[in-house]
Amino acid sequence: MLPAEVVTERLLLRLWEPGDAGELAEIYAQPEYLETMPPANAAEQIAMWSRRWAVDGFAPWAACERETGRLIGRIGLLRHHDWPLVEDPVEVGWVLHRDYWGRGLATEGGRAGVHAWLGHLHDDTLYSFTQPQNIRSQAVMERLAMKRGGTTSWRGLEHVWYALAREEVG
Repeated sequence: MLPAEVVTERLLLRLWEPGDAGELAEIYAQPEYLETMPPANAAEQIAMWSRRWAVDGFAPWAACERETGRLIGRIGLLRHHDWPLVEDPVEVGWVLHRDYWGRGLATEGGRAGVHAWLGHLHDDTLYSFTQPQNIRSQAVMERLAMKRGGTTSWRGLEHVWYALAREEVG
């Protein structure tokens, strides 16, 4: 099981609380989010992540600004059971409010996810997926030392995927 809370230099990554749905819904309603992600129901996702914590021992954390405690997105690990190329891969992923883009927070949170994977899970490879037009997320994946693996169709959308092999982490 992953830690319920992780603190980085500028982020507090924590479990979801019932009151977080409204703030996450605001992030999901941003035009910039909808350019690279399909519409999502924040309350349903938070409920699903709570179930995944109980079953898998991890799911994305609520990403909060450390100084203020403000919810600014989601960051963390999720095991997918419907990925077409690998059985039950673990993904490190992030979604941040647009006001927090370009500050290195996705990379900082992504590194926390990589460290959690290394320290608590036993999968040989960590993955990250995004749509081809999401160049910013692909840059984060590369900063996390992930290597581009290719493209595939998943859930009706084209995805680019990156991978980090445990044996390659120094």
